Amino acid sequence: MTTSTTKLKLNTGAEIPAIGFGTWQDKDAQEDAVSEALKAGYRHIDTARIYGTEPAVGAAIKKSGIPRDQIFITTKLWNNSHDPADVEAAIDASLKDLGTDYLDLYLMHWPSPFARGDALFPRGDDGKPKKGESDYVETYKAMEKAFKDGKARAIGISNFSHSELERLLKETSVVPAAHQMELHPYLQQKSWVEFHKSKGIHITQYSPFGNQNEIYDSGKNMGKLIGDPVLAEVGKKYGKTGAQTALAWGIAQGHSVIPKSKTPARIQANLGGDFKLEAADVQKLSTLDKKLRFNDPSTSWGLWDFYSDLEGKK
Repeated sequence: MTTSTTKLKLNTGAEIPAIGFGTWQDKDAQEDAVSEALKAGYRHIDTARIYGTEPAVGAAIKKSGIPRDQIFITTKLWNNSHDPADVEAAIDASLKDLGTDYLDLYLMHWPSPFARGDALFPRGDDGKPKKGESDYVETYKAMEKAFKDGKARAIGISNFSHSELERLLKETSVVPAAHQMELHPYLQQKSWVEFHKSKGIHITQYSPFGNQNEIYDSGKNMGKLIGDPVLAEVGKKYGKTGAQTALAWGIAQGHSVIPKSKTPARIQANLGGDFKLEAADVQKLSTLDKKLRFNDPSTSWGLWDFYSDLEGKK
């Protein structure tokens, strides 16, 4: 077992393991996948209400026998529960499904509210999601209460733009502990990363393999990031794959990374991304930046223009 060893500090003082296990997609395969990940040595599990994988994560953790305080659990508030009056019930539902009485990190999944109610994707007559009326600042203030009550030991955000984060910092009292965003060698967002460092906000990189995920249409007519010859060349020096090198690049920035897989061999291999790159190699990988963003639901949801002031916006 190769337990992920690098740990990074949040602004709360807590430590987050640098390599986490992502559980987006493949809902029915997740209990086995998370069991496999815990057995391999992962101690940071990332889920979300919308993934529908919280019960599977909870069951796998329970089955593993690993003490709760040795596992870092992140989940996320979904868009239909943005009304401040709904936030506590939403976190309670996540806690129940995960079989725990606290979260290590609770994130607002998107700054964008859907209409209130049980429907995860409430749709209007035009087939687009129905917009809610909540303001993300008020939603976050309700999350601050969960933080103060100890239900979430840290709170944060995901998929925010620069202006949205600036406003959040001005109008709320708890600086987000983390911001989960798309970040990889093809989308490096250097000044955005520096902004987070200046505010003491940790970054978790989702889609650390870029366009490896088939769901991203915009990444289909090009080579896969993890097959990039520069990644392969740098990796070879350390006896590592392109995928493992992409993860090491994220960790070298001081970020946590959350690759996902349901294949035991790949689950194990991804842990091998926790290794130290020499400064010259980090520099070499910085030349790969193509400012390519693969995840942007602005058009498919048709309600918000996400990432409007960030790199990679088409």
